[in-house]
Amino acid sequence: MTESAGTPADPDRSAADQDGHNDESQGRDESQGEGRSRGDGGSQDGLDGEGRPDEPLDSDVAARRRHRWLRWTALAASIFVLIAAGGGWWLYRKLDSNIRTDTSAAAELKVYEKERPVSVVHDAENILLIGSDSRAGDNRKYGRSYGSTQRSDTTILLHLAADRKSATAMSIPRDLMTEIPSCHQADGKPTRKQFAQFNWAFQFGGTACTIRTVERMTGIRIDHHMVVDFNGFKDMVDAVHGVEICLKEPVDDSDAHLKLRAGRQKLDGEEALGYVRARKSIGNGSDTDRMERQQRFLGALVNKMQSNGVLLNPTRLYPVLDAATKSLTTDPGLDSLKDLYELVRGMRNVPTKKVQFLTVPRQPYAADPNRDELVQPEADKLFKRLRDDAPVAVVPADELKRRKGKNSDGADSRSPTPTPTYSGSNAATDPCEQ
Repeated sequence: MTESAGTPADPDRSAADQDGHNDESQGRDESQGEGRSRGDGGSQDGLDGEGRPDEPLDSDVAARRRHRWLRWTALAASIFVLIAAGGGWWLYRKLDSNIRTDTSAAAELKVYEKERPVSVVHDAENILLIGSDSRAGDNRKYGRSYGSTQRSDTTILLHLAADRKSATAMSIPRDLMTEIPSCHQADGKPTRKQFAQFNWAFQFGGTACTIRTVERMTGIRIDHHMVVDFNGFKDMVDAVHGVEICLKEPVDDSDAHLKLRAGRQKLDGEEALGYVRARKSIGNGSDTDRMERQQRFLGALVNKMQSNGVLLNPTRLYPVLDAATKSLTTDPGLDSLKDLYELVRGMRNVPTKKVQFLTVPRQPYAADPNRDELVQPEADKLFKRLRDDAPVAVVPADELKRRKGKNSDGADSRSPTPTPTYSGSNAATDPCEQ
């Protein structure tokens, strides 16, 4: 007779067989149910302490899946953080490597350190901005070349107040007659000291010679310098999606590659470059008028960057930084993205109405009306104010004339200590109201 399905096991089975069976059962229980026996107090043989079957395993499976999902999520998050950090570092290195360092100017200035003026006010900074009119490379189409030489087309002394609550940008006319010291040329040969137009200093001895000329003229210590090329300026305007200006009359200037209608309008980078460089086709054709136009445009550019939140928006700031750093050659003290960021961060809270633009007091040179000379003592008074980090005020030229009709120096007599006032503009001024 065969055993039925419910027949008990043979009691005469050998102890060895029984032991082997128990060992196998125990091994299976340990491999398949170890988590259950340790996690929920179940027994190894699948029964609870009272001999009842354990609870269903669905909750255990779900728990294992959750743990697995959490591990994968943590891994993915770690990878994302690494990629983001790597990408951020790559962007930083790219922008940082865009900047070119002018070590030769630093070396030249070190030679003449004893004759340079000393800083008067701690934490105030004076930065010389130089726009080169080199026609090399991509700049070739913007005008004739001076052969192997180049001259500074635009020079602006930017004074940042020690409290970073104001900034004053003073333009120096390129045709201003001034004393140019003896400087070393690129081949090491010295030039002679001479009285000549200001922008020849850059041609004679580059940035260092220009800095020394400005320092001798003003008595102001230049802490840093930046040389900006044409295409960098153009790309910066495009990076902020254009800058708004206002024209009283239409412009058609083939030399400047410029054709504009009258009235309020937005200029792209190419148009902006022609606008700030045009001379004979806009206004009275003088270099003074051109400088004032450059100042108004720079003010509009500053206003655009602050009003649109460019400085606080990384996605909008990056293309501006990329364009700016590609166009810059700086001294070793400003040749890193960190240095430039600190500079910009110090200026971003300056109210636009406190970002002022003016031109050094000048008049036609007596010996040649096509050149300029300083108006004294007004020029020296302005230089002293900037040296001492003292405030200056600017108003439109027409208003300054009215004020001068009432008092001798045009100062704002409403304040207890009158602040010297000069013809100029600020970044908050509407372009159609100038």
